[in-house]
Amino acid sequence: MSQSSNEMQLLRGAIIPTAVTGVVSMLASLALAGLPGLYGAILAHFIVVIFFAVTLWVSKLSKNLDPLSTMGVALFSYTTKLLLIGVFLWALTKHTDREAINRTSFGVTAILLSLSWLGGEIASYMKLRIHLPLPEKKPTPPEEI
Repeated sequence: MSQSSNEMQLLRGAIIPTAVTGVVSMLASLALAGLPGLYGAILAHFIVVIFFAVTLWVSKLSKNLDPLSTMGVALFSYTTKLLLIGVFLWALTKHTDREAINRTSFGVTAILLSLSWLGGEIASYMKLRIHLPLPEKKPTPPEEI
């Protein structure tokens, strides 16, 4: 049996609670706000999953880089994602009607999905067996009386 990468294990751990939360949010949004609520929840689900999946993909790509390069790639990735989400939200508010996509359903669903994803990812991370090199212990000299 092949060992899957840490990123794939994190993805699997996060996708299940996110999918369950997404389905419940979509049904609740449909019941409370009709089709515009459903559209808002679907859009939020798409945005949140893409945002967090890209994070795991970048982590996988930068696995063999030195720490300074890894930090640079992570900061670039995060900044780019935030800018793209800002542009997306601007376009959403500028080019869609409030009656077409319910903003409240979008916002509440996005928050719930983010919490679900992060909770699942944290739970999966706690199950990983990552072996990190530990510093050597220096022997302590005996105490003198």
